[in-house]
Amino acid sequence: MEKVNVELDGKLYSCRGCGTHLALADDLISKDYYCPNGKAFLFRNVILFINVRSNVSFGVPEERMLITGIYIIVGIFCCSCGQNLGWKYESARDKTQKFKEGKFILDRGMIDDGANSQHNIDTAGPVDS
Repeated sequence: MEKVNVELDGKLYSCRGCGTHLALADDLISKDYYCPNGKAFLFRNVILFINVRSNVSFGVPEERMLITGIYIIVGIFCCSCGQNLGWKYESARDKTQKFKEGKFILDRGMIDDGANSQHNIDTAGPVDS
């Protein structure tokens, strides 16, 4: 398989436990969120696949009461080390919170914002985001 160097614009967020790539800074919506462990970031998207390997897995949907209302969420876990990273908003009951649907919360304590912006990506396999 042919490998190429790809320069990404901006920062890349990765799993603090193992370094697995999780999200691009361009997909960061807000740093003003909270989770049970403290600060959290809201992302438009997470990186689901790099080099034909899934980077995150999802838990089962559950209804949860959060600060701003009741949501159906699914947990997000690192596929390399199994770390619980946060959750994805599946649905919101309150109409004013519908903008969160399909978005991702990553626990600030579980992610690093790496300074290295150059990464190897396998061009022979699918890359979804």
